[in-house]
Amino acid sequence: MDGAEIDRRFSSHVVEDDQGEQMGTIRDKARELAYLITRSSEPGREQSLAMTALEEAVFWANAAISRPPSRPER
Repeated sequence: MDGAEIDRRFSSHVVEDDQGEQMGTIRDKARELAYLITRSSEPGREQSLAMTALEEAVFWANAAISRPPSRPER
């Protein structure tokens, strides 16, 4: 992994207004799903893992929106 890729992954990225709206929509839909998961399942390891996976999905979706595309590795 080159320095440009490291900088891309570990830098703050300014988002445009439409990107912020997209990120908010993803968070809102994830929140809806989180409530559905907690209403539909019993507390425990599986529910906890489902919530963690949902948080990770939101993180990666928002990263896909806010980060500039990576350059192909050579």
